[in-house]
Amino acid sequence: MRLARLVFPALLLTAGFARAAELLPADRPIPEVIDHYVDAKLKSANVTPAPQADDYTLIRRLTLDLVGRIPTPAETNAYVESTDPHKREQLVDRLMASPAFVRFQANQFEAMLAGPNGRGGNGGLREYLLKALAENRPWDRMFRELVVANETDPNAKGAADFVKSRVADLDRLTTDVSALFFGVNVSCAQCHDHPLVSDWKQDHFYGMKSFFARSFDNGGFLAERDYGPVKFKPTKGPDRQARMMFLTGTTVDGPGMKDPSKDEEKKDREKFEQAKKEKKAPPPPAFSARAKLAEVALQPKESEFFSRSIANRLWHRFLGYGLVMPLDQMHSENRPSHPDLLAWLARDVANRKYDLRPTIRGIVLSQAYSRSSKWTGDAPPSPTLFAAARLKPLTPMQMAISLKVATTDPQTFENAKPEEVEKRLESLENAARGYTSLFAQPTDDFQIGVNEALLFSNSDKIIREFLADGNDKLLGRVKSIPERDKAVEWIVRSVLCRPPTADEQRTLQEYLARRADRPAEAYRQVIWALISGAEFRFNY
Repeated sequence: MRLARLVFPALLLTAGFARAAELLPADRPIPEVIDHYVDAKLKSANVTPAPQADDYTLIRRLTLDLVGRIPTPAETNAYVESTDPHKREQLVDRLMASPAFVRFQANQFEAMLAGPNGRGGNGGLREYLLKALAENRPWDRMFRELVVANETDPNAKGAADFVKSRVADLDRLTTDVSALFFGVNVSCAQCHDHPLVSDWKQDHFYGMKSFFARSFDNGGFLAERDYGPVKFKPTKGPDRQARMMFLTGTTVDGPGMKDPSKDEEKKDREKFEQAKKEKKAPPPPAFSARAKLAEVALQPKESEFFSRSIANRLWHRFLGYGLVMPLDQMHSENRPSHPDLLAWLARDVANRKYDLRPTIRGIVLSQAYSRSSKWTGDAPPSPTLFAAARLKPLTPMQMAISLKVATTDPQTFENAKPEEVEKRLESLENAARGYTSLFAQPTDDFQIGVNEALLFSNSDKIIREFLADGNDKLLGRVKSIPERDKAVEWIVRSVLCRPPTADEQRTLQEYLARRADRPAEAYRQVIWALISGAEFRFNY
């Protein structure tokens, strides 16, 4: 087999790939690079950014983004009261060293890999992600394991669910792999060359599909034939046979690109029927087209799509808006908001051999990340400037575990050893998992749906699980506090991770005074009002 290169019009440079010689040096700290490029664009746009968020906001934001929950009152107090100039770095390092960091990142990657249609498999994918992220496997290795999908490799157990959940629809598999790993949605080039983007031709769609055309489900196991020609009808002219071709135009000449003989079909059929009868994975082909895709895509001259896509997705996850939007539209007609920043981050990810932790750490330690979400000017600036923090709806798991933490007796987390607190929080997380189906997965145009609004208004589940009157619950704690101002302080700090304002303190005390004959129910209503409000629902 050999690789060949087809010439497409300056695809890499026109899609926003900056030349390495034009970028800041590779040894500069990630937060410094981020702020250099973001601040430069703000200056050129003559926009003064929002100030830095206060400590209460920042610990809430970091804790939600890194371990998927709101901080406990004890964690918030310790951070806010600390005078250590390095307390932010210490907080980030503590959260990223926590087992909860692995669990939450697995949630985030699982949601990403499921795609908009929720193709997540039967649970094996999550188990794979938990193991891979706990070992801090590099992203390029995870990509190979997910796409090659070798079910006989114990270290990649569950990874095959990504392909298996899509293999019945090869067009969808082609589109999802291209979009999720390379930031390119080639589905519009399926029936004809892309009508609006000159970069994407039918050759790209069917060239990518050729890497998957040999794959199929064989009795619950992923199988791959030794042949799999793909033919398509172009806009003009007769049917054509596709070549295996990556998005850059690089093609692969491999065996099995012709229709098989009857003898070859018979041998294949017998081989796969035997494997199905024995209920085991069939033997791999002599030439794996999926493995060849992984090989080609990760070659240094081809890997910019791969490194740019993951850098853009991480930026989107933590800043709430991508450097390229939509995330699957990286092409010459849709340039990045900050081309040099994206190119630098992509180069840095590749230079670090796709260890994503330094990128995550660098993003959340930047000044761009820690701006306030409050904008006091007339009209809010374009989100492409990153002049203010963007509101991010909580994910289903963030919402469920945060409800658990917020409505638990705060003293549960005080004066306990760190390992005991970690176990308690993991227990709450496990209990919360059953409630994730009640909340919608965030989208870029997210709006709270009717079902969620009705859930908080009418559901007994909310009362039983989060507003119960028990010894280990927030309600059980505050109803025993004789001073209303202190009770209000406990509630607001537990739920909203900050002290109440003077107006909130006065309003809530007046409400409680009017219901002095039924204090437990009054406190329950106060807690309910806060957990069902917009401030709790979003990461700001």
